[in-house]
Amino acid sequence: MTCPCGVGESLEVCCGPRHDGSQPATTAAELMRSRYSAYVVGNIDYVVATHDPAQRDQVDREAATMWSQQSQWLGLEIVATEAGGPDDDAGVVEFIARFMLGGRPQQHHERSRFTRVDEGAGPRWVYVDGEVQKARPVAREAPKVGRNEPCPCGSGKKFKKCHGA
Repeated sequence: MTCPCGVGESLEVCCGPRHDGSQPATTAAELMRSRYSAYVVGNIDYVVATHDPAQRDQVDREAATMWSQQSQWLGLEIVATEAGGPDDDAGVVEFIARFMLGGRPQQHHERSRFTRVDEGAGPRWVYVDGEVQKARPVAREAPKVGRNEPCPCGSGKKFKKCHGA
């Protein structure tokens, strides 16, 4: 089984070492991927532990657990990154997490801020906050067909009697 983060390796090799604390994320994007994987496998303790310590007590553990358990996770797409590399102290990761909830496809599109903190065991990446990105409206490629116009399929029928029925 490939890791839920989409890198292609198994969870045990990819995000598992981050989840168990044996190998901290070296970049903000790695932390983002491991947090997504934690939601997929229901490891909410990891999600909470990788929040900024100053805001960790504000995490709604119950809501995160419900979202994790009730969703069928479909994949993660990293859209863009700004800084957040091994030598940086801050970074931004824009991502889209796709999932099914209540039988309907959904997506969570966010620009997340990450920073490095030192809690005694050396510096490590943590999630600070995020800004949810609004979905862009889909532009119609062709003009709207009126009910009484010929159906664009070429049947010769009015749209309302053909594909508009």
